[in-house]
Amino acid sequence: MTARLALICRHPVKSIGYEEIAGATLTEGRALPFDREWAVAHEAAKFGANLTEWAPKPNFLRGVTGHRLMAIRAASETAARRVTLSHPDCAPITVSPDDAHDAESLIGWLRPLWPADRPAPAFVARVPGQAMTDWPDPFISILSLASLRALGDRMGQDITAHRFRGNLWLDDLPPFAEFGMIGKTLRIGGAELVIRQRITRCKATTVNPDTGLSDADTLGALRTAWGHQDFGVYAVVTHSGDISVGDEVTIT
Repeated sequence: MTARLALICRHPVKSIGYEEIAGATLTEGRALPFDREWAVAHEAAKFGANLTEWAPKPNFLRGVTGHRLMAIRAASETAARRVTLSHPDCAPITVSPDDAHDAESLIGWLRPLWPADRPAPAFVARVPGQAMTDWPDPFISILSLASLRALGDRMGQDITAHRFRGNLWLDDLPPFAEFGMIGKTLRIGGAELVIRQRITRCKATTVNPDTGLSDADTLGALRTAWGHQDFGVYAVVTHSGDISVGDEVTIT
């Protein structure tokens, strides 16, 4: 079976901005480079500023509890470890989250976008070599544009890929064929990945990333039409290599 790599996305700060990129170098046993490199912890986080290991997602700002975060876009300068963030309701900001002054500026920029009745943004967290993803495993998420179109058809809406905060989007597959790929190997460009498990979704996917408003019952549509809340799969890199948008994907 073959497919095509149609889109590569990363999210330099967990739940705070997405960007599309043309290519990436995947490394065995590592997440997508510069994806969830940082996260913003809130005042109720169960750790201090000197985080040394992966921490569960409830400790951080997330789109499921702060819908307006979903409308943030990112543009990274990876060599400089700098990110520009933009939002329809705010002036853009460029920060180096590793810098203490810039981290404080980022916290201040986020405060008006975060619900006043939730624990406030507190500090930027990073663990070298550990992506701040929803799992401690070095997962890369793989999703299907055919599945996205099927979901949109079911809902009678155009559903953008960016609701799902995925990494690698494939096309030229039957809808939801990815669920039959658990344990299979994907060869993309010079890299190989093995599919590990399905991704169960939360209410963040109901939020429109153009507006930051909840306007689509994605979870209800998935449950009604397919009997689950899953969309996409997680994979791990088993062979390092470069990938680019447009690459053929071989599935064995």
